[in-house]
Amino acid sequence: MRRITRRTVLAATAGAVTTPAVSTATAAAAAPTTVTSEGRQAASGPNPVLRADLITQVTPRNNWLVTAFAVQYAQRIDLRGGVIPPSAFQVTATVGGQTAARTVTRVYSNTVAEVDERPHPGRPGEYLVVELDPNDSNARAAGTDPLPLDRAYSVRQVADVRTPGGETVLRAGPFAHRNDDVITPVVDDFTAGSFTDSAGLELDFRLYQPADFVRNPRTRTRYPLVITLHGGGEVADNNMTQLTSNRIAVTFAMPERQRRDPAFVLSPQIPLPRPMDGPDGTDWTDAKVQAALIELIDTFVSENSGVVDTDRLYLVGLSSGGRGIYSLLSKRPDVFAAALPTAGWGDPAVMEKITHIPMWADHSIDDPVVPYREGRFGKPGTWTLMNALETAGARVSRGEWANDLPKDQFEARSRALLRQARATRSHVLFTSYTAGTTPPNPHFAWAQTYENDVVIDWLFEQSR
Repeated sequence: MRRITRRTVLAATAGAVTTPAVSTATAAAAAPTTVTSEGRQAASGPNPVLRADLITQVTPRNNWLVTAFAVQYAQRIDLRGGVIPPSAFQVTATVGGQTAARTVTRVYSNTVAEVDERPHPGRPGEYLVVELDPNDSNARAAGTDPLPLDRAYSVRQVADVRTPGGETVLRAGPFAHRNDDVITPVVDDFTAGSFTDSAGLELDFRLYQPADFVRNPRTRTRYPLVITLHGGGEVADNNMTQLTSNRIAVTFAMPERQRRDPAFVLSPQIPLPRPMDGPDGTDWTDAKVQAALIELIDTFVSENSGVVDTDRLYLVGLSSGGRGIYSLLSKRPDVFAAALPTAGWGDPAVMEKITHIPMWADHSIDDPVVPYREGRFGKPGTWTLMNALETAGARVSRGEWANDLPKDQFEARSRALLRQARATRSHVLFTSYTAGTTPPNPHFAWAQTYENDVVIDWLFEQSR
C-alpha cells in the first residue's frame, strides 16, 4: 500500500492470486487427472476446473459472512433446464483451527462469479455457484480481525450432474478444490490507503469512487462526499473491518444506491493502540485522532475540489462514531450538510452550536452499551441530546416504533415521521426503537438504519 501524504490522497491495492492446494477423498466415478502447466492438478474430463473463489457478503445484522463458492470451469455449463441438487456438492471450512462442514443450499451455473438473488437462479456459463447457508455457525469471515480465508475452504463434487435428458454435464470425482481467492462484492470496489497528518499520526482509510468519475476523471460533475465513522469495535490495524463489521460504508457504495445517488465514500479507521486522551477521549473524540480526521477530510476535499460538492458533505456514524459526529459537528458547524448519528452520546453544552444542521438520529430505548438517556463516560445519550437541541431552539420531530418491523412497514413509519417533520419545518428527526425489538442486541440500532431508503434518500436531499 502506498502511503498517502497531505498532498496526495488516493491509493489502491491489488489482491494477490494464489495457487490452490488440492486434497483427495474417496468417491465413485473418479476421473483420471493431469497436471497443468501451472502445476495445478485437475480432472482431465470434458470440463476441468480452472479456479475456485469464495464469495462473501457484508450483511446488515450478521456482519461479514462466507455465503458461496464460485467454481470456474474451462467450458460453458449448460444444464438445459436442469436443477442441481445441493447434495451433489460438499463444502468444508477450516477456520480458527477447526474443520467443519458448511450447508449447501443451492447450486447453479452462471456467467459470472456472483450470487444470483432471483428465486430461480442461474444461466448457462462457465461458473458454478455453490450457495452456503449464512446461518451456519462457522459462516463468519471475521472476528475482531478478518479470518485467514485463503485456501480455508474446499469444495468437492460427490454426484454426477446431469441434464433432464440424462446427459452427464459434470462428473463427480475424488478431488476437492480449495479457494484461490476471496471475493467480497462492493467492498472490493473500495481502494485502500493511508493519510499522515501534520502531527505525524497515520489514519488508514478505504475510499469508494463513483463509477462515472472512474470512467471519466475529468468530468465536470461534482459528487457528494459521505464520511463514515465506525464504532469502537472496529478500532484496528487491518483497514478492513470498518467496512465489513457493520454495513455502514457499504450501504452508500451498493450499486442500487450509487445509481440513485453517486457519491464518494470515505471510511477511515482508528489505529491501535487505542488512543484515549481524557475521560471521554473515546476514539473519534480523542484529540489526536480528531485532528487527523479533520485534516484528512480537508485534504481530500482540497485535492479533489473539482469533483467534490462541498455543499454536500455528510457524516454518518454509529456508537462511538455517533459520539464523534456530535463532537465534530460542534467543532466544524459550517462544513457538513447533514448527519446520521446512531446509538451515540455527547455533550449537551455544545448542542446550541449545531441547531441549524439537518440530522436524523436513532437509538434503541433499551441499549445496554450506550444507554438511551444516560449515555456513556458521563456524557448523555441521544434522548438527552435531542432535548438539549430543543432547548437551544431546534425543532425535533420524534417517532417510536419496533426495530424488527419488515422493511416496508419500517420505511412507512419513517416516511410518516418525515411528513411530520416537513409539516412543522423541522430538520432534526429522532427515531426511538421500542425495547426488545432490536436484534441481535439492543445496541445494534443501526441494522435497519442503513437499509432504510427513506432515511438515505433524505440524507442526499440535504445541502448547505
